[in-house]
Amino acid sequence: MRTRNSLAAWDAAVTAYLANRRALGRTYENDEYALNRVRRFLAEASATDLDEHLFDRWRASFYRASNRTRIMRERAVYRFCRYRRRSEPHCFLPDPNSFTRPKPLPLPRIIEREQVIRLVGYVSALLPSSRDPLRPAVLRLAILLLYTTGLRRGELVRLTLGDADAQQGMLFVRDSKFHKSRWVPLSSSMRSELRSYLNARRRAGFDCRPKAPLICHARGRAYTGIGFGRTVIELLDALGIRDQNGRRPRVQDFRHSFAVAALLRWYENGEDVQVNLPKLALYMGHVSIVSTAYYLRWMPAVIARAGERFGRSFGQVVEGGAS
Repeated sequence: MRTRNSLAAWDAAVTAYLANRRALGRTYENDEYALNRVRRFLAEASATDLDEHLFDRWRASFYRASNRTRIMRERAVYRFCRYRRRSEPHCFLPDPNSFTRPKPLPLPRIIEREQVIRLVGYVSALLPSSRDPLRPAVLRLAILLLYTTGLRRGELVRLTLGDADAQQGMLFVRDSKFHKSRWVPLSSSMRSELRSYLNARRRAGFDCRPKAPLICHARGRAYTGIGFGRTVIELLDALGIRDQNGRRPRVQDFRHSFAVAALLRWYENGEDVQVNLPKLALYMGHVSIVSTAYYLRWMPAVIARAGERFGRSFGQVVEGGAS
């Protein structure tokens, strides 16, 4: 009969690993979650440690999960086992060549300005209910913030009233991805929208304390990221908003659309795009412009503007040939 501490060595190794990783400034929550799943599996299998056979059985238990989820979990275990190898040379190390292969990331579905205008008009005309009297104003503000600031969905739903400065026209995003906090300046029109929303909120008698959620529903309750995402999808479906290929945009495509719109403005205004890219990375909360480049992949409108600029600057060289 196995004792309760049959996984004591595993637990000690996991604790040391997470402490070591977190000393670098990351939370490693995904790794902790994956390793906790492995531990439960080992306990159910009455095993004391992981080996190749158990690893294969464990990952077979979530074969129906998304490609991204399978990759995240497998790599989390690999990183942990590789760390253990430093002090335990004979411990099991998964073969990364057997891991789930990543699929190409889907191209973004750009949301056009006219579609956002339709969306804002639609939510503004929604009828408030006794349970959610501020629903039209909340959804209007949320859609406009997504489109004009490029906030991540999680950043938006975590904003509190204390994070929103309507007088200065600033939002403070706290401890977001990569543990970065940042100030997000708002345009003058967005500043007016924020003031109007806060006034409507006060008139409705909603909680106006600094820690109250900025984007709320059902008498002031905060949205979850999943709940807000479902709400946006329902709105997009209600209006039949699709891209040129008939695909419904995702919530994260507001962020893509913001980045592409910024590039288009720079090209149209004759600004130096390369000089401005670090500014865009800072505004969007990226570690570097490498992360920003993910949002600026093959976009026909951007390519067309870039081609036009190249033609104006160097067209005569191409047409005349090299001398």
